[in-house]
Amino acid sequence: MPSRSLRRLALLAATLFGAVTASAQAWLTFEGKEGPGRGNHVVLVSGDEEYRSEEALPMLAKILSQRHGFKTTVLFAIDPATGLIDANLQTNIPGLEALADADLMIIATRFRRLPPEQLQPIAAFLRAGKPVIGLRTATHAFTGDAETDGIVWRDFGLNVLGEKWVAHHGKHLVEGARGVIEPANASHPILRGVKDVFGPSDVYTVANLNPEATILLRGAVTATLAPDSPNIDGPKNNPMMPLAWVRTYQVPGGKTGRAFTSTMGASVDLLSEDLRRLVVNATYHLLNLDVPARADVRVVDPYRPTFFGFVRPAEAYKTRGVRPADFGLGRDPAPFAIVPLPATWPENRSLLP
Repeated sequence: MPSRSLRRLALLAATLFGAVTASAQAWLTFEGKEGPGRGNHVVLVSGDEEYRSEEALPMLAKILSQRHGFKTTVLFAIDPATGLIDANLQTNIPGLEALADADLMIIATRFRRLPPEQLQPIAAFLRAGKPVIGLRTATHAFTGDAETDGIVWRDFGLNVLGEKWVAHHGKHLVEGARGVIEPANASHPILRGVKDVFGPSDVYTVANLNPEATILLRGAVTATLAPDSPNIDGPKNNPMMPLAWVRTYQVPGGKTGRAFTSTMGASVDLLSEDLRRLVVNATYHLLNLDVPARADVRVVDPYRPTFFGFVRPAEAYKTRGVRPADFGLGRDPAPFAIVPLPATWPENRSLLP
């Protein structure tokens, strides 16, 4: 294992590589306040073109650090020419060296094509059998033919989380998703205090999940994207698809680890208090900490997520001009103005601390 000083030098080098100037930090770090998570480091990896993980993960990192004591580091897809966040750029997430001393990784990437030097820290983390939380598109976190010591990255979702990209089960941008507790596992610690989970992102098809996985929530397809929308009748909800589960994983040459997955996780999904609680609870559980009876998941700063959808034209992120520091404590970037809103989600919604 490299020394702490060497790891610090590696992080410094990555900062200089991933930003236009040494002062333009390419990631965020939130030191943990007092709390049960003190002494644990959670690294959150964003980078998807559709569901705004670059907005969601800083919000979760602030909750984990300021409400629960975890040190958190948030990584972003960064345009190396500008230092700006650009989720459409599939080939650069600087700062992954932070995984060297991380205790848990939360990942919400989509079809990334990272270079070998950025995949290596993820591979080392997985070989150590450390816990992973995968949100939404993490089932298809990587694409291409890259391989690291037997880890085939396009199969990350299937081999680590238990599922790959299959299809939209609910009708995209029309039907929402409601979490329904699996009765047999209703007493699981991750479900502590969780009752009402709803998100406008549709239910994903789950076709490959091993029976040994513990299903916590199933996804009821709802008629519209409105939180009070009824569950639809018919075969889409009979049976309902798994929506959240825990399982063990083991990559080639590695130790056995644990993973929690939710196919919800769009930035607007996380307006749901109990979905945020589900992720916080999973963090506690996977780190062998006692899950609170009702975890505090109040946002730390105002949270104004952009509705999901692909961002076009390609220059849109440059025009927006947002850097990691813009998601720091006390900061609140405005949502993308160019993303159209569906009729059943007529205005941008937000949360206040």
